[in-house]
Amino acid sequence: MKKKTIIIISAIAVIAIGGLLVSNVMKDKDKTIDFKTATADTGYLSNTVTATGTLQAIQTVEVGTQVSGRIKKLYVDFNSHVKKGEVLAKIDEEPLRLSLDQARATLDNAKAELKYQKANYERLKPLYEKQLISQTDYDQAVYNYEQAKANVISAQSGYDKSKTNLDYATIYSPIDGVVLNRAVDEGQTVAASFNTPTLFTIANDLTQMQVEANVDEADIGQVRDGQRVEFTVDAYPDMKFAGTVTEIRLEPVTTNNVVTFTVIISAPNPDKKLLPGMTASATIFVKESNDALKVPVQALLFKPDPKLMQAYMSQLPENDRPRKAAMAIEPNKGKTLSPSGEKQDENGQKEQHVWVKDGVMLHPVTVKTGINDGTDVQILSGLKKGEKVVLSMSEKKLADNSSEEARSPFMPTPPGRRNKNKK
Repeated sequence: MKKKTIIIISAIAVIAIGGLLVSNVMKDKDKTIDFKTATADTGYLSNTVTATGTLQAIQTVEVGTQVSGRIKKLYVDFNSHVKKGEVLAKIDEEPLRLSLDQARATLDNAKAELKYQKANYERLKPLYEKQLISQTDYDQAVYNYEQAKANVISAQSGYDKSKTNLDYATIYSPIDGVVLNRAVDEGQTVAASFNTPTLFTIANDLTQMQVEANVDEADIGQVRDGQRVEFTVDAYPDMKFAGTVTEIRLEPVTTNNVVTFTVIISAPNPDKKLLPGMTASATIFVKESNDALKVPVQALLFKPDPKLMQAYMSQLPENDRPRKAAMAIEPNKGKTLSPSGEKQDENGQKEQHVWVKDGVMLHPVTVKTGINDGTDVQILSGLKKGEKVVLSMSEKKLADNSSEEARSPFMPTPPGRRNKNKK
């Protein structure tokens, strides 16, 4: 009885193990390894730096006055086009003319005094040589003569200054351009005692503008003279304007502990749509290629899972299995390692790899990369156009094409299902 019980238990165990094995085999057959790939292709690729700035005229001059007085007449207004040397305004000249007349009188008096002292000196000099007058009288004559000459020079300077101030009462345009701002009105009094008040702001040519863009210190190392720029302004959100980097100013600008550098971007403005003071959002193309061989950045990040790779190989026919794929999971063994454990090439640069799928074959390729825009990356060497790179691999359950489910041959079949399967 005891022996019979042992035999029954053993038979049940064998049946259970067999059913489990068959179940696992059928389970593996229900799954496959799915690869997501992309084809290496050519196209446009660029690296950019973004910045914001303000539009300005290339040359802007603030016209002021060096003399105080009342604005007697204005000859230009806002947006007036002016030529170099054109009269912009006049300050009341009457007080300045009175000062000039006074200076002229002082000069005439000094000249008369000089004439008298010179004659006195020339008369006493021969008498002194004959010792007919004392040394003191002669020295006094020389002193008076020299002082008279100095007084003439001082009076002449005063006269010239008064004449110049009178000339300054007429304000001329220093350049050809457009009046952007008029800061005074007729009848207004301006005082130039401590600083020069600004009367007009003139921009030389609004068909040639520039953007003063603020570039972050982290990006300034990529910016170079001559790089292409596209920018937009809020006034025309659907339009893109073209420009070129013309200057990188070395002086840093610190605002709230953020360091930026000013980059000057030329901005042709033939239609005069761009106006001074507009805010520009600029994109500087630091690197670009119109015919770059590119793949998704995800291809550089892909690393095959050893378990999925083993399962993939086990599903292939014996004569198609890439036996070297197992060795290729750790590509290019023997390369130099950096302190962080990353493989390096002979130049000490970090190596990058993509996995290429050629039919059923899957193998890694060492590539040299270039421009990376965050979505696609340029491949400089290692790949050819048309090759498929792997982006990801995953285990996928096959679709059930028949109504018969995988089941153990040792397990009983429900009556209804048995009849259904026989049809």
